[in-house]
Amino acid sequence: MASTYSQIMAEKSSIFDMIGPVMIGPSSSHTAGVVRIARAALKLLGDIPEEAEITFYNSFARTYEGHSSDRAVIGGLMDFKTDDKRIKNSLDLAGEFGLSYKFKSVGNASTMHPNTIRLVLKKGEKQIEVLGESKGGGIINIAEVNGFKADFTANLHTLIIFADDVKGSIAFIANILAHDECNIATMSVSRKGKNDLACQVIEMDSGIKGVTLAYLESLSWVKQIIYIPDIDK
Repeated sequence: MASTYSQIMAEKSSIFDMIGPVMIGPSSSHTAGVVRIARAALKLLGDIPEEAEITFYNSFARTYEGHSSDRAVIGGLMDFKTDDKRIKNSLDLAGEFGLSYKFKSVGNASTMHPNTIRLVLKKGEKQIEVLGESKGGGIINIAEVNGFKADFTANLHTLIIFADDVKGSIAFIANILAHDECNIATMSVSRKGKNDLACQVIEMDSGIKGVTLAYLESLSWVKQIIYIPDIDK
C-alpha cells in the first residue's frame, strides 16, 4: 500500500454540529464526545472490555472528574449512547458489566489536541489501543488505532484493514468495494515502512456485505479487518 494515496474530505460544520447531540451533560466536548470516542473504541475491540486503561491529556487531564468525562468514557465502554441516563452512575455500574478500569492523566502533551483520550482495552486475547480527540459539539476524530494514523469520524461505516504493503492493493480493495456498491467517502493509508505492515482506513456511505467482508479476510496478505458501522445507530 502506498502511503501517499489518500482522499481526505474537508471538515464541514452544520447546525447540528454547533448545537451538539442530545446528551447527558454538562459539556458536549467533555461528555458527549467522550462517550462517542469510547463507543468507537468498544466497536473496534468488538465487545465490552474486561480491562480499560484510560489516559486523559491536556484539558481533559485537568477537568475529567469535574466535567464527568470519567463517567462518560466508562458509560461509552459499556455501549451507553450519549443520551443514556445511566451515564451518571456508570462508575458504579462498571462491575456489573465485568469492566475494571484505571485512569491516568497527562497535563502537558503539547503535540496533542487539547481534548485527547488514549484507551487501551482488553477482552480475553483481544486488545486494542485507540487515540481519540473530542472536537466539540459531540464531533470526534479517531486519530490512531494500534499506533497507526487513522483519522476517521465514526459517523460512517468504517473499514480498517491491516495488511502487508502489497503493490496494487489499494486499487484492488477499492474495486472490490465498488462491486459491492459501497461508495467510499474517505480513504487514508499509513504504514510502518516500505514493504511493512500497513493500515488502510475506509469510510463508506453504506454497509458492506458479509460475503465481501469474508472474501477480503481470506486474502493471504490481509492480516486483520475491523468493520464498524455508524456508532450512533
